[in-house]
Amino acid sequence: MEKFGKSQSVLRTEDVRFLTGQGRYVDDIVPANALYGYVFRSSVAHADIVNLDVSEALEAEGVHAVLTAADLDAMGMNIGMKGATVKNRDGSKGAAPLRPILAKGRVRFVGEAIAFIVADTLALARDAAELIEFDYTDLPVSADPIPSDALIHPEAPDNIAFDWSMGDEAATQAAFDAAAHHITAKVVDNRIIVNSMEPRGAYAEWDGTRLHVAINAQGVWEHKDQIAHAFKMDPEDIRITNPDVGGGFGMKAMAYPENFLVAAAAKSLGRVVRWMGDRSESMLSDNAGRDLISTCELAFDENHKIQAYRVTTVNNLGAYNSQFGQPIQTELFSKVLMGTYDCTTTFHAVKGIYTNTTQTDAYRGAGRPEAIFALERTMDQAARELGVDPWELRRKNFIPKDAFPYTSATGELYDVGDFDRVLTRVESECDVAGFADRRAKSEASGKLRGLGLCFYIESILGDPSEAVKVEFVEDGTAKIYVGTQSNGQGHETVYATFLSDQSGIPMELIEVVQGDSDRIAKGGGTGGSRSVTVQTHVTLAAVAKIVAQFTPYLAEKMGVDAAQISFDDNQFRADASNLAPTMLEVAEMARVDGRTDLLTFEARAEIPGRSYPNGAHVAEVEIDPETGKTSVVRYTVTDDFGNLISPMLVAGQVHGGVAQGLGQVISEHVVYDAEGQLLSASFMDYGMPRADDMPFVDFTTEPTPSTANPMGMKGCGEAGTVGSMAAVANAVQDALHARGVKQADMPFTPSRVWALLQEAHDKAA
Repeated sequence: MEKFGKSQSVLRTEDVRFLTGQGRYVDDIVPANALYGYVFRSSVAHADIVNLDVSEALEAEGVHAVLTAADLDAMGMNIGMKGATVKNRDGSKGAAPLRPILAKGRVRFVGEAIAFIVADTLALARDAAELIEFDYTDLPVSADPIPSDALIHPEAPDNIAFDWSMGDEAATQAAFDAAAHHITAKVVDNRIIVNSMEPRGAYAEWDGTRLHVAINAQGVWEHKDQIAHAFKMDPEDIRITNPDVGGGFGMKAMAYPENFLVAAAAKSLGRVVRWMGDRSESMLSDNAGRDLISTCELAFDENHKIQAYRVTTVNNLGAYNSQFGQPIQTELFSKVLMGTYDCTTTFHAVKGIYTNTTQTDAYRGAGRPEAIFALERTMDQAARELGVDPWELRRKNFIPKDAFPYTSATGELYDVGDFDRVLTRVESECDVAGFADRRAKSEASGKLRGLGLCFYIESILGDPSEAVKVEFVEDGTAKIYVGTQSNGQGHETVYATFLSDQSGIPMELIEVVQGDSDRIAKGGGTGGSRSVTVQTHVTLAAVAKIVAQFTPYLAEKMGVDAAQISFDDNQFRADASNLAPTMLEVAEMARVDGRTDLLTFEARAEIPGRSYPNGAHVAEVEIDPETGKTSVVRYTVTDDFGNLISPMLVAGQVHGGVAQGLGQVISEHVVYDAEGQLLSASFMDYGMPRADDMPFVDFTTEPTPSTANPMGMKGCGEAGTVGSMAAVANAVQDALHARGVKQADMPFTPSRVWALLQEAHDKAA
């Protein structure tokens, strides 16, 4: 790799301010004298609102406003929040119920926003909320992901949001009918809460003409469009900003009622209004993840080659539609359960997950953690039932290296891949050959030991296009304005490093500007592992534009023909001239000459195609059968991320992703009772992973550069989670299988594992 990044690990420049308390998060930057907002939330899962009296709250000390749905209607707002619809299998549209910013007529989950109190202090706003009279009539609660006549929305009979499918159902069935072996597995993917380090927050200010809303989100333009729609305003009269953001994980990509409420209050009162969620409030109201049950079927021929697969998923969306359009997105970003709002999705594909399509195709190339988890767990079960080695079963079904580029049964074009090389590398790194000895030592000490493998392929998602602006500043520095949004991944370091590599501008003289809809016209935000690939791609376009426009200007300065000038990523040169200026020096010349047209450059570009990160995760667990405690004692990853800009930052992304997946497997679980009350609404009750739960993560790469973008890169942000869930779960199943446990579902808490072992013991007895 020569031109596109130097694969040099550099320290993250932004960490100095984060670690010294100088971060500028949304709650740090609220203008002085802002009013405080507090959300009055539903205490029940499903009820008709009989009476909502806020008059006493309005009269309370320090209160400036109490907004209800009726007030938002009176303001002329569009109170319905964005909700995606999905076509059913018969071609009809799926359910499209209204999701109001504040509950209107009915509440549908515990924690749903009913009223917004604005006061001089947060304490006064909380006190006023106690004075609100909320009378309701209970309605039946559906708390299980099964069809129910306890309707959450009239628009969704049986509480089914949509019944969607893709693939050739008839051909798939024919392949199953002809198969020598038919393996079926039921896989449970438990619901989790994101729990980003910084809870959601926002503030808004109104100057009589323009509305400014600051949100700790994953981008600004989606929020700008939604707020413009809600207030029926010209988008040019709205400014959205994202300051530093302490974690996003997909959850902060979407709009929430509070974003609109601070804006409505600010417009109404002519004052700055702020809101910041606390931890339990976030657990109640943040969009959660997972919560689906999949039935996975694999059809094998007599040589154990996959001929077809079929995945049927029942996915709990919670109380309202997701804001994203495809079923896979709603699976990842489902709303918290307080009454069920289900969907069923069925996937059909001929020739299966490896031989013809790899895991990714079950989900239209999305490769989300849910898809990989379900299918890789089924592969391990298939290996047990067929009596074959799980590693060799995967090898036998890989797309061979010489078959790329490869078009899958569902239309995905895999440009490159060398799966066998990746698997061989991880096999060596994790010392598979020594596992038997390690297992024997564990057994000698009374422990159970298991080995689990996951081989994954995913694709980067989201908008394939992105924008950038490079500005040369009077003080001799440069600014790069980007359309993505860092949530802690190290974007400031990556983008400055990359621009420095391509332009020769010293990294310390580059400022990365992000998260301001006034300062860059359009951007796709962050999500789906897209950020670095699309942002560096458009940065190349901007640098090319700078070189193209600087060259004719320099031709006169250097006294040569423009065709003689070249740029070597550091200086402009021509054989017939002794001048060799840098980009910053050319910009200064242009400034002196009054050439302001040569001081700011904007570009927009689209990556030619998706890239497909892939890799292998291997986990070893040790289980104490006396207590059920599961410990992940070894963890090895080999990934193919193509070319890397900063290996250290990539390793950090992998480590964080592994922690996310491991937390779900071992301890994290959202629990509701039959009435839809959240029982895991604090860190006393919700099992976030701790440092001592994490093993050392051995990370290596076996890159096959992507041909879908000029940098040869593949996204890496979600890969750690994609692989770790199935790897650890397969390891646990491997350990428990020796004791007769045939089916083990996450999370593998001590009590659950102990109960599984006791049940197997009792059956054996």
